[in-house]
Amino acid sequence: MVNRRLSATYSHPGSANYRAVGGAWDVPTLDALFRSGQTKSTGPLVLEPDAGVSLNADQLETMVAALAGGLNEIGVRRGDVVAWQSPNSWELIVLYRACWRLGAIAGPIHHQAGAAHVDHALATLSPRLFLAKEDVRGPNARFDSLLNSGQSITKSKAQGADIAVALFTSGSTGLPKAALHTQRGLATKAITMARAHDLEPRDVVLMPAPLAHISGLLNAVLIPGTVGMQSGIMGAWDPEVALNRIETENVSFMIGPPTFFLGLMAAKKFTTKRVASLRLVSCGGAGITPAFVVEARQQLNCEVKRTYGSTEAPTVTTSRSTDDFDRSANTDGRVVGAAELKITDPVTGRQQAAGAIGELLIRGPELFAGYSDAELTKASIARGWFRTGDLAQIDDEGWLTISGRIKDVIIRGGENISAGEVERILELHPAVKHAVVVGEPDQRLGERVCAFVIADQPFDLDACRDWFVKSGATRFTTPERVVRVDEFPLLAAGKPDRGELRNRAAALTHL
Repeated sequence: MVNRRLSATYSHPGSANYRAVGGAWDVPTLDALFRSGQTKSTGPLVLEPDAGVSLNADQLETMVAALAGGLNEIGVRRGDVVAWQSPNSWELIVLYRACWRLGAIAGPIHHQAGAAHVDHALATLSPRLFLAKEDVRGPNARFDSLLNSGQSITKSKAQGADIAVALFTSGSTGLPKAALHTQRGLATKAITMARAHDLEPRDVVLMPAPLAHISGLLNAVLIPGTVGMQSGIMGAWDPEVALNRIETENVSFMIGPPTFFLGLMAAKKFTTKRVASLRLVSCGGAGITPAFVVEARQQLNCEVKRTYGSTEAPTVTTSRSTDDFDRSANTDGRVVGAAELKITDPVTGRQQAAGAIGELLIRGPELFAGYSDAELTKASIARGWFRTGDLAQIDDEGWLTISGRIKDVIIRGGENISAGEVERILELHPAVKHAVVVGEPDQRLGERVCAFVIADQPFDLDACRDWFVKSGATRFTTPERVVRVDEFPLLAAGKPDRGELRNRAAALTHL
């Protein structure tokens, strides 16, 4: 495999201000940031009970230095890519940090990615080293040999502008894109979010989301390393196991899509008392309704807030504990840090007034440095503004509400219907816990509206029609098929797999 260098494909227009003294990029490299965080630690920094591993600051530093030495011994240098495919484990945190000490690029591939996606990822990254699952952990794991094959490296070789990670986007169609983030961009984000969540060394996070995704990376690697707090690793999500760990490890912070917390609250042995240590739950992704926030706050007895972000622009909005509860429950929050938002008309590109729905554009110091493909970057970013593909609105006080994806528009008889808006109306019904709306093929109209719902009370097409009439919704937006399900098929990131649901809807058409 030919090794080549990944590089940023555009420059931030605001980079001069970001780089100024006191600017957003006036931050340490990730290695230096973590060394500072380690001095604040009062207990384990990495915990994986199933593996019998608990690493304090000194033990973690020893591991990182040894692995950096091992990687250097086999020829990994600043700018090289180290890729791996493995479930969550403590070894991955050490891998990330060893790469960043060398100024190398981490290239995590989701552990459930199929052969075609893995081949695509490796062709994109051209890594100096690739570690498969058995290379990370197992009887003959190469990870172990790397720990003992070189002279420990304690001095960082990185610079803030270095690419730190190539993260592959998740989606229901097409091959994933590799989004590149710099050390200074990730450091800026970690510092910003630690402050936004009021996190301290005494806090403990439990992370079931894959460390190959931005949520797992930010909240299990970057923020804990910055704060000096304990990061609890889960290899796979299991509500009962999570309950035990929250109770025994005094977990105070969790983040993830609603499906994690709905499963936690539905667990057979769940009681509010067992999660008494929880202080903050932060939720991102589809299906976060005001009703979910209210229910989760009551059952978990802690602050539950919404966030918005993406692989390319990690957590750009959220709320704070001092914010108005109704705003926190009904919107996806306000900007944290130096990010900027605007809403534009998806067709004309003209900026929209406050309250209007359009495409969300983002720019800021935490934004990714571009895709590995320069043409994709050019198509997605103009003058530093990243086109998210999300439909949203921003009120006159800066509160953001995501309506859905532009590509999730259903075209019925020439009328454009926002799947997100139909889902919002459905989830206001007291019986509906979660809804996903897709287009069902129709020879005459092109598409019809098909709703898949999780409901804890009877809810059928007649009940749906009555609800939409009472809601005053536009008639043609009313679902023409309602399918109750126990759970949705999920993508690796925990989001509903709309592609699979479209396939199911298409199959129903022929029944």
